[in-house]
Amino acid sequence: MLDAKRPATSAALNRLGFILAMVVFGSIGPLVRRIGLPSATIALYRGVIAFATLTVLMAVTGRFRALPALRPHIGRVLLSGVAMGFNWILLFEAYRQTTVALATLCYYFMPTFVVLAGALIFRERLTARQVILFLGATLGLLLIVGFGAGGESDLLGVAYGVGAAALYATVVMLNRSLPDVDGITRTWLQFFAAVVALLPYTLSTGGLSLQGTDTTGVVYLVVVGVFNTGLVYALYFTVLPRLRAQQAAILSYLDPLVAILLSALLLGERLQPLQMLGGAMLLGCTMLNELGAAGKPENPLPD
Repeated sequence: MLDAKRPATSAALNRLGFILAMVVFGSIGPLVRRIGLPSATIALYRGVIAFATLTVLMAVTGRFRALPALRPHIGRVLLSGVAMGFNWILLFEAYRQTTVALATLCYYFMPTFVVLAGALIFRERLTARQVILFLGATLGLLLIVGFGAGGESDLLGVAYGVGAAALYATVVMLNRSLPDVDGITRTWLQFFAAVVALLPYTLSTGGLSLQGTDTTGVVYLVVVGVFNTGLVYALYFTVLPRLRAQQAAILSYLDPLVAILLSALLLGERLQPLQMLGGAMLLGCTMLNELGAAGKPENPLPD
């Protein structure tokens, strides 16, 4: 009797861990808005703090032994890390220029970019179902932009959000052919590459100074680096392999829902009716596409 209960308890804990990861991911927008530093500076410090956090975890758990398995693919891993770092900059700038809700919805166009890239670059054949879902997601994005962007700043935020989605799609495509290596180990290398790439860019733009924020902003910056990035990535990669693909695909959409809810509760942001319809179409079509795909979903880390 006790042995029969253990798998069910373990499965419930894995689902709970995944839900917690998605909730934490979804909370990053309001935190970034409160930090008050240039987007490049936030992205760099996020990478440095997260890299330090995962370095401790790698050492404690003995994961450095897995690094040789990635040596033949090191170029692709590091390039994906560079794309990840600049993806953060664009996403944070989207939060700055428009609402968190609008930026998040535009960012969730990423799976559609993956489908499009697969067809154009890898000559993957699109099914009729994928074409319909692609068109539905695109129409949803157009509704969001057409009825959610009220000025030049909003339109710029939309552009940054879509650009961030394209960059994260690049990360996904680069990771496609990597061997089945522990996700924490791969992410540790990607954080390293992100920091190395972002350092000269940040020095030439926003700089490293924290004078643009207050003590609360610094605390939020540490929270974003340690919890919203380092620890939650570790939690995510621990529980993801233990979930069914459909479970992970469905639960991953808690991220944008939490982001939109928090933007309304904490920032007073509101979605117009047609904007909400567009968001529902975009998220619904991307989720249906993932549910129809074989294997694990391809948008594991929305932000």
